[in-house]
Amino acid sequence: MATPDAHLPRQVPIDGYGAGFFHFAGMASDGSILALPSGIHAWRIATVGEIDAAALAPVLAESAAIEMLIIGTGVEPWAVPDALRWRLRDAGIGIDAMPTRAAASTYNVLLAEGRPVAAALLALR
Repeated sequence: MATPDAHLPRQVPIDGYGAGFFHFAGMASDGSILALPSGIHAWRIATVGEIDAAALAPVLAESAAIEMLIIGTGVEPWAVPDALRWRLRDAGIGIDAMPTRAAASTYNVLLAEGRPVAAALLALR
């Protein structure tokens, strides 16, 4: 299982995912991940109910390098609470939430286009 400080120090595409894991850069990570300009980080969040400003503090810390945050919500759609949406917008970050499969694909496309993007991806259960 990934440790809380597990980190790949560069931003890379997501190569694959499955029940409880992600593949990227020839590596695998158990659990949810944050894909940030600073790299891929383990993310100790398992459900959308845990996603709040504190859970997204690493995203907010890198806000100067992020224009869009894609949130992968697992298998079900999720409406981002207004307070969180406004907190991110106040930091200059647009946000879109969608099931994790679509979120990983969207993140990869935006990353390939050279866009300043980040992703918070819940592992599929």
